[in-house]
Amino acid sequence: ARFGTVKSEVQILSPRPIPNSGPDRFPVMVAAEIVVEGRVQGVGFRTYAQRKASQFGLSGYVMNLRDGRVRLRAEGPREVIEDLVRELQKGPPLSRVDQVGVTWLPSTGRFASFGIRYAEFDP
Repeated sequence: ARFGTVKSEVQILSPRPIPNSGPDRFPVMVAAEIVVEGRVQGVGFRTYAQRKASQFGLSGYVMNLRDGRVRLRAEGPREVIEDLVRELQKGPPLSRVDQVGVTWLPSTGRFASFGIRYAEFDP
């Protein structure tokens, strides 16, 4: 009787205890700076972005910029951030999103949750 295949399947299915130990088991954490242009201030966009990012389990922040754009810093798995970007392209009902720019960065791990910042400053 050949039980080798059964044994290897069990090994494949058992989770590894160490996070970020490879793309096959744990997602690699990355960060993105996302800048949204259009009618995105005064329409509930920061609250919308914060709610979506929190639902996706991302960390970071969203803030208004003086020039009328909205800036986000999001950290988490790249695929999840890409899902967030798709939601940001839709925006809340009163918004009009013209452009969403994404710059990929290394993750810092310094954000415990996803928040709203109310003043423009460099983190």
